Amino acid sequence: QVQLVESGGGLVQAGGSLRLSCEASLRAFSTYAMGWFRQAPGKEREFVARIKWGGRDTDYAAFVKGRFTISRDDAKNTMYLQMNSLKPEDTAVYYCAASRVWVTASANRYDYWGQGTQVTVSS
Repeated sequence: QVQLVESGGGLVQAGGSLRLSCEASLRAFSTYAMGWFRQAPGKEREFVARIKWGGRDTDYAAFVKGRFTISRDDAKNTMYLQMNSLKPEDTAVYYCAASRVWVTASANRYDYWGQGTQVTVSS
């Protein structure tokens, strides 16, 4: 059974940093594109960042460019999201997801999802 488990969320002050991890029990993890999405209360889930198999290609939502960095360690079946300069509007549940395709960042092209980890940024 495929499992994606996020960790690293928590409460941080504005301007602070957090590092999220997503450990996946995926066979052939290295062949999947991985992504981070988030959902704030009362809002739809939105794309944050993604990283292609091989780790050389990445893609970010405009609102996190320059602040967040996505990476992966295929030897550990783990993906990361380093979040710096956090803002109160970054408060959300953050989800990791795995996709067999790279063609789009749309959530409906992701095959597996984690349960999410809460990130709260206080002002």
